Amino acid sequence: MSHPADPALRHRVQEATLTLRRPDGLPLADTEVVVEQVRHAFPFANIGFDFIGLANDDVARPSASQVFGGADPEAAALLVDLWLDLFNAATLPFYWAGFEPVRGRPDTERLLAAAQWFRERGVSVKGHPLVWHTLAPDWLMDCTDAEVEATLRARVRREVESFRGIVDTWDVVNEAVIMPVFANEQRQNAVTRLCRRIGRISTIRLAVEEARTTGAPVRLVLNDFDMSTAYECLIEGVLEAGLEIDALGLQSHMHQGYWGEERTNDVLDRFARYGLPLHLTETTLLSGDLMPPEIEDLNDHQPKVWPSTPAGEDRQADEIVRHYRTLLSHPSVESVTYWGITDRGAWLGAPAGLVRADGSPKPAYDALRQLIKDEWWVAPTRLRTDAQGRVTVHGWSGAYTVSVDGTPVPWDLRVGEREVEVVLARYA
Repeated sequence: MSHPADPALRHRVQEATLTLRRPDGLPLADTEVVVEQVRHAFPFANIGFDFIGLANDDVARPSASQVFGGADPEAAALLVDLWLDLFNAATLPFYWAGFEPVRGRPDTERLLAAAQWFRERGVSVKGHPLVWHTLAPDWLMDCTDAEVEATLRARVRREVESFRGIVDTWDVVNEAVIMPVFANEQRQNAVTRLCRRIGRISTIRLAVEEARTTGAPVRLVLNDFDMSTAYECLIEGVLEAGLEIDALGLQSHMHQGYWGEERTNDVLDRFARYGLPLHLTETTLLSGDLMPPEIEDLNDHQPKVWPSTPAGEDRQADEIVRHYRTLLSHPSVESVTYWGITDRGAWLGAPAGLVRADGSPKPAYDALRQLIKDEWWVAPTRLRTDAQGRVTVHGWSGAYTVSVDGTPVPWDLRVGEREVEVVLARYA
């Protein structure tokens, strides 16, 4: 059966003995069966911002949460098959300023509909973020520090509880390294003010504690773009404080050029030493001109026209394969999220999508699909059971089917599970 040709990826492959039994419990001996993969367990993710309006069947009014980019519902309908064919995990936007622009009127109903839309299609959902000083609502500025803290705590509890059982992962605090001293902050916000008073660790503590208070079975990710030792120091402070973080989020917006294998592995090794899974939460690679290297804050470079180019598209396709192969080669990497399916509404207006603004796939889309759904995938494979009804299966963990006489029966290949038994509901 298929498996990664690259030895560095062998740790991603599971081997299990699949035993098939007839309805009466006897082994299905010496029988040809077809084993096929239907879904990866590893979260190959993308943002789901584009589909909020579509999930709500709302062409007339975009969601308040969509003001941060994405296609309108009619355009999104053209992207659905491309998105679902490649990705199995979605990040939805919970930026507080857009999610609750008017106090007491959160966008819960529409985001809940979007999350359920994804879950109905077998896609897991992450919320981004619960606490972030940037894009805090303006109305919060009128509150005292004590009121800000109480409101922030209530906001965390409300979102985690409201999306219980549907959103299973949250970026609990986003970009805390530069909080509360980000020199390029264009507007004052109350979360920064609170953080300046109580400190970063205490701000992270309140978010983590409130999320845990709900009792919801969620995974909490500390997320940041700063890959310097400053982030390492923050992580060490968080862990020393005994805060229960489930994974470390590493952003990799490569608007100024591909990091390369050496730098990427260095970043992964430095953060893997904390013993937590690594989530590559925000990955972008451009298919056009790169941002000048002297730009320190990526938000400072937003040209009016930033086209995708043929040469840039070829470069992006090469780099995305190299990047994903490097990430998946590292055993600490638990998920990878690409930041945008299409150039339309992409962050900073950059040509970072895997699909052009007109809806046509770029070479990078095809290259990533070939990797995920071909090289790292078990296509329909004919096998013959032995006298005990057993076949050996090699493949990436995930959902599979086994077919006997054309009737598929679902089963799961799980990490570390060496024996799987399937009893056929009927067999002629």
